[in-house]
Amino acid sequence: MGRRWQDGRGALLVEGGAGAGSVRVPLEIAGSYRARTKGLLGRDSLEGAILLSPANSVHTLRMRMPIDVAYLDRRFVVVSVHTMRAGRIGLPRLRSRHVLEAEAGAMAEWGVKAGVQVTVVEG
Repeated sequence: MGRRWQDGRGALLVEGGAGAGSVRVPLEIAGSYRARTKGLLGRDSLEGAILLSPANSVHTLRMRMPIDVAYLDRRFVVVSVHTMRAGRIGLPRLRSRHVLEAEAGAMAEWGVKAGVQVTVVEG
């Protein structure tokens, strides 16, 4: 059984992200059912990213903006990254245990792509 994340804030570290070093991104953690259900609904923008855990799929129904979605396995290795327009339903990813969401285009800037290791730092 994996770790249960608590709602809160932290940082996302992308190893070998944009450039040779690592990138540090502000992160919201949505570990409770209520926080995961709300996600980015009702927001016009997001500073950084939001981690939904546990999760293996998302939707953009009633969202106001397109988003980048990164599916992560249990070791926080990126399985796949997709950009979703508002009003879409994403298919579940079988190996995914966590989902990262950010404004469309942000993940490419941070270097988040399939096979990249990311680290979540709480606090």
